[in-house]
Order: sequence, then structure tokens, then C-alpha cells
Amino acid sequence: MTSPLILINLKTYTEGMGNRAHMIAKAAEQVAEESGVTIGVAPSYIDLHPLSHHFQIPVYAQHVDGCEPGANTGHITVEAIRTAGAAGSLINHSERRLTIAEIEASVRMLRAKNLISVVCSNNEMTSAGAAALGPDYVAIEPPELIGSGVSVSKANPEIIRRSVAAVQAVSPKVKVLTGAGIQSGECVKIAVDLGTDGVLLASSVVKSKEPGTVLRDLVSKL
Repeated sequence: MTSPLILINLKTYTEGMGNRAHMIAKAAEQVAEESGVTIGVAPSYIDLHPLSHHFQIPVYAQHVDGCEPGANTGHITVEAIRTAGAAGSLINHSERRLTIAEIEASVRMLRAKNLISVVCSNNEMTSAGAAALGPDYVAIEPPELIGSGVSVSKANPEIIRRSVAAVQAVSPKVKVLTGAGIQSGECVKIAVDLGTDGVLLASSVVKSKEPGTVLRDLVSKL
């Protein structure tokens, strides 16, 4: 995948379901083609299969369990999201926290199926711990800034610098995303200039009446 990555988490917002999910994915595909920037989406499980098959952008699950197919009612297996067409999955998002053992199992299962793992963390120490598990990405998101409209790139650039350094000290192969309050091209540029490989964001795109306009602004300074 090219760098940087802009990954849009549709969460379970009503504005990110069904026809709106398709609208956002279409806008992401158009802006990715125009700009050459990789733009991915992480929709609800219901929309995972249709988006994966209708659009030429990477589509991620919002969570995956590190268990084998079988008697695991209610779990989401790596095999299931692979069959649905997913490129990978978020793991340990602040709204879906896991134990270290669960994170490791999910990362390991994704790696076995050649899918991309994006492990979310909330500070530099947990970022270093996540990097030790060998995911493709660690996404640093200070929880107090998620959904706040205040960009981590501007409010707390030091946590980005420290997290990048912490991850690289453990494994230079692991890429870093930053999230929480990302809403403009300036936010993205600051994050990339601080050493990250892209951003993870949600509401600024998902809740916009014109997601394509927001996405064009997000890539405008790259």
C-alpha cells in the first residue's frame, strides 16, 4: 500500500450505514484516484461485503476476533472478513478494547491470512507494546480527543512524536497512524510531518453532507 493512508472509520453512525456508506466509499474512491493517496474505509459488518466488492479501495473491518472458525457464536473471525473481501481490520479501538492476549491473537490470525492489522493505542507506552506484537500499523488516538473536534496533531503533537519514536525503537517495520479530531488537510500534513504514515478519522468525514469535499481537503497538503 502507498503511504500515507487515510482510513475512515464509519463506526455505527447512522450517517455511515447503507446508502450513506456507499456514498462515502464512492467519494473515497474518487479522491484516491485524483490524488494518488490511499484512502480506506472501515464500515459496519453489514456493509463490509458490498463495499469490498463495489469499490476499488481498501475496506477494513472495525474489529476481528482471534479465534478459529467453529463453535464461536457471535464472534467475527478473520476467515469471515477475508471472505467478505476485507483488506484487514482495526484491533483494540478505544470503543472496543481488548486484552493483550486478544490483540496478539487477532494480529497473528490476520498475518496468517495476509490481511492488514491496525492496532489502536492511547499513548506511547501502549504503542510500544502494540508494536512488539508485529502489526502492520499502530494507530495512536488519545481518547480524550476522539470526537472532540480538536485535532491531536495540533493539541498534542508531542504524543505523536513520542509514539513514533517508541514504535520505531521496537520495530521499524511497523507503520504509525494518528487519530482523534483529525478534520483538515493541515491536520494530516502535521501528522505526516511528525513521522506518521497517515491518519485514522471518523466523524469529520462520516457526518459531513459533502464527504468528497472533506476528503479533498484532507489530501490537499500531501
